[in-house]
Amino acid sequence: MYEWIKALHIIAVISWMAGMLYLPRLFVYHCEAEAGSRQSETFKVMERRLLKAIINPAMIVTWLAGLYLAWAGHWLFMSWWIYGKLVLVLVLSGVHGFFVRWVRDFAADRNRHSQKFYRLINEIPTVLMIGIVILVVVKPF
Repeated sequence: MYEWIKALHIIAVISWMAGMLYLPRLFVYHCEAEAGSRQSETFKVMERRLLKAIINPAMIVTWLAGLYLAWAGHWLFMSWWIYGKLVLVLVLSGVHGFFVRWVRDFAADRNRHSQKFYRLINEIPTVLMIGIVILVVVKPF
């Protein structure tokens, strides 16, 4: 069962990261659209569906499967790398929370950020993912 849960965890992580990397790109393009325009309304639908149908469920499955793996594999009491990973995943979850807020802001035509801001924000999930993968594969401590 452990290996099946691990496979589910990896699939969920890939799905979560795909959404976390794509959503800020949508924000960049949405900034160009005039509020109330057909293009803006299309971006609102895309952002909401991406968040509700892919990103949110993938994050939930990632967390549930990951916590099971940490418990079942006895990683919580045997290795320090898991705590670093948990910190980075918590930060990634916080970024996810900001994305939820920005989807709501765009939906209400209240975006307060520039394209440059979203281009920069787009790099944060990538940096966190790199750190998480290194901790899981290399297990440096």
